[in-house]
Amino acid sequence: MENSGSLQKTIKLPQAAALYAGAVLGSGVLIVPGLAAELSGPASLLAWGFMTLLVLPMALSMGLLSAKYPNAGGVSHFVTMAYGPKAGALVGWFFLMSVPIGAPVAALTGAGYLTAAMGWGEPARVLIASLMLLIGLWINVTGMKVAGSIQVAVVISIAAVLVLAIAASLPSMEPSHFTPFAPHGWISVGQSAAMLFWCFIGWEAVSHLSEEFVDPQRTAVKGVMIAAIAVGLLYFLTALATVGTQSYLKGGSDVSMIWAISRLFGHWGGVVAGLTGVFICTATIIAYAGAASRLAYALSRQGEAPRWMGRLSVKYKTPVGGLVFLAICFAGIMVLYGSGTLSLTFLIQLPNASFILTYLGGCAAGIILLKGSRWGVVLSWVSFLCTAVVFPFVGWAFLYPLLIVVLFWLVKRSQSRKAATPGRLRHSGEGSREGELD
Repeated sequence: MENSGSLQKTIKLPQAAALYAGAVLGSGVLIVPGLAAELSGPASLLAWGFMTLLVLPMALSMGLLSAKYPNAGGVSHFVTMAYGPKAGALVGWFFLMSVPIGAPVAALTGAGYLTAAMGWGEPARVLIASLMLLIGLWINVTGMKVAGSIQVAVVISIAAVLVLAIAASLPSMEPSHFTPFAPHGWISVGQSAAMLFWCFIGWEAVSHLSEEFVDPQRTAVKGVMIAAIAVGLLYFLTALATVGTQSYLKGGSDVSMIWAISRLFGHWGGVVAGLTGVFICTATIIAYAGAASRLAYALSRQGEAPRWMGRLSVKYKTPVGGLVFLAICFAGIMVLYGSGTLSLTFLIQLPNASFILTYLGGCAAGIILLKGSRWGVVLSWVSFLCTAVVFPFVGWAFLYPLLIVVLFWLVKRSQSRKAATPGRLRHSGEGSREGELD
């Protein structure tokens, strides 16, 4: 490992579009349609409609920023340019500390689909999820060229299984399944919209890979548009099928898609859906591990994260320091889940607020940085306002980013005190130069 050098430009348009779609069409589409329907009934379709309309401006604002300012720091870099290094570093830590929870949630969701189809228990689910996390980390060690190629195949598989689930649901859809429309009141629709945000995160993740785009100006915008249209359409149709068949009541809200496919194709249809779920969620892990490890590299490069997080592989020029950080966090989360200390329902809510704040920061940066583009500013404003409307519904999950803010403030205060110590700056600089020779 070394602490010098730069990331390689290997990502072309097909890989970029697949990375965008794979990052967004992941664990959310497998689990959230059923959970949202359980929370607010058929009225959850209103939340889906709102989020489907929101997805295009959200995606394009991130794509325009990535095209104009390609950098491994992604949203953190955009916020730094617009509002200064402290704001940028804080937004970066919001995202960086969301992935250690979000990736295990994706792994447990995919593993849960397979174990439900095969009739296996929780120990098997934890083991499969752990293997998925290891695969995601290892593929990121070898580089984004391999990851991008895998993602192309994954997106085709995702589209196939969603179309299969929707087709299997059509004969079972009945008008009576849409009444009562709002059995839990209208406030639950807002709560569903906050939960659905989990399905539409991912645009900001790929912004961290923009430094590795072969042609950022072309790749970022075209790639995100292709992915956004496909994502919005597939999500809404999947939610419609979930509500129209009431599969969230019959098969369990967290495995409703398996029920729909198994009903038409029998046991093997469920097995195929379960295996595809593992494949889909592994792709999500690949995208998010890649994004977070590159953010760790960028923050370390700026002095906003420990130096060891910025280390690159000598052979692959990949950010192995950030990947080691993620591996440690993944292990901790899996131990807490496996011991029964934390549930999947708790985990899926925890990073939502910090993900939303990351988006708010990126959209706010777009308002400043995209002034040369009329549509860029409009899209950033629309995304910012719509995301701000959703944020209050995260409820208690706001405590997680609040904890990150407190820890960030304490670390910065400690660094300021150390920097003020006589002779500290000189010794620190010498140590930094020594570290680069490791």
